[in-house]
Amino acid sequence: MRPNKSVIVCGGGVVGLSCAYYLSREGYRVTVIERHAEGADSCAQGSAGYISPSHVIPLSAPGMIVQGLKWMMNSRSPFYVKPRLDGDLMRWGWLFARACTKDHTRRAAPVLRDLCLGGRKLFLELAEVTGDAFELKKEGLLNLCKTPAALDHYAHGLAALANEVGVEARVLDAQQTAALEPGVRMDVAGSVYFPIDAHITPRKFMPALTNLLKEMGVTFKWNTSVYGWQSGGGRVTAVATTAGEISADEFVLAGGSWSPAMVAGLDLRLPMQPGKGYSLTIEQPRFKLEKSVIFAERRVAVTPMGAQLRFGGTMELSGHSENVRPERIEQIIDSARFYFPDFTPQDFAGIKPWFGYRPVSPDGLPYIGRFGRHANLTAACGHAMLGLTMAPITGLLVAEILTGRKPSVDLSMLRPDRYA
Repeated sequence: MRPNKSVIVCGGGVVGLSCAYYLSREGYRVTVIERHAEGADSCAQGSAGYISPSHVIPLSAPGMIVQGLKWMMNSRSPFYVKPRLDGDLMRWGWLFARACTKDHTRRAAPVLRDLCLGGRKLFLELAEVTGDAFELKKEGLLNLCKTPAALDHYAHGLAALANEVGVEARVLDAQQTAALEPGVRMDVAGSVYFPIDAHITPRKFMPALTNLLKEMGVTFKWNTSVYGWQSGGGRVTAVATTAGEISADEFVLAGGSWSPAMVAGLDLRLPMQPGKGYSLTIEQPRFKLEKSVIFAERRVAVTPMGAQLRFGGTMELSGHSENVRPERIEQIIDSARFYFPDFTPQDFAGIKPWFGYRPVSPDGLPYIGRFGRHANLTAACGHAMLGLTMAPITGLLVAEILTGRKPSVDLSMLRPDRYA
């Protein structure tokens, strides 16, 4: 226990809150600085709520350059890049292309496995601590494949690699898939089933974790933005905020897609793009789904959350733009009908689309660890589509780093200075 050490966590999203939890457990005096109000619509709130050990392939996978070039000019595609002259985007794209190799995927898969399995284990513990306030469901995940070609691709790609690194994946035909969801009519060739995957209701997890932190004595500064730093002698001494300058012994960068801008004054290079994702939540769906689902060809996620059913997905690199592209919402609705033919457009009528910004690093791996230039500044950001899954394990790793213990996961590929 280190009761005389103070830590400032810059960012009150799901990763920042998780860092605060595990640091507070170690006895640190923790202050969380968050630019939005308490309960604001953070990126995790409208997410699919997946806890996904199945996601062992990084976004920067082999073939993504060719596929991405086909998709990037089509605003209805799963991966869309808004054409614009942007130096940061062009640098990010070059680094992304360099990472789209078989070698990188092979090296990244065990790291992603360890992070995701570690996250799942900690979610089980958090469910006990909170009385399962966030509706943890351990029903597994189905990657639904519309065509035999897609099923063959996923069987020899994702399923084979997952099994190779120790994450069970079962390739099922249409009949076997239907048997796992007897209450749903599906038009698919088959699926890849991951029994170990789970899901939660994010809008219940965030307030549950916030309340737990308040009980532990964590201090919150809501509606407070970071705009600068004080540093000297290779250390950060204070963070400049809209609520004044705040000093501490340690600082954690957990600002999601805003993290690069937050450290702009510290001469640090942290390549990242905000990957906008959308979701639609049906309050009273026409059928009950037990397991979480991914529409493989369309890259759309479907999650039962209590009585609700959430559809979400797409990756749009258009900066921090609040513009909602209707064609991307239409693509999600069309995907629902493509795989679940009983749905109609009326099922989605009147639903307000949600969107959030995923913090996407070029190599598909998060930034976790101390910065070399500033010995008391630790990164906890860049989790892309796995922020919720990896939030608890990231918090634990940050606590291990600050206390000097050996990290639970090998951090060599996650160094925040890897692009320095």
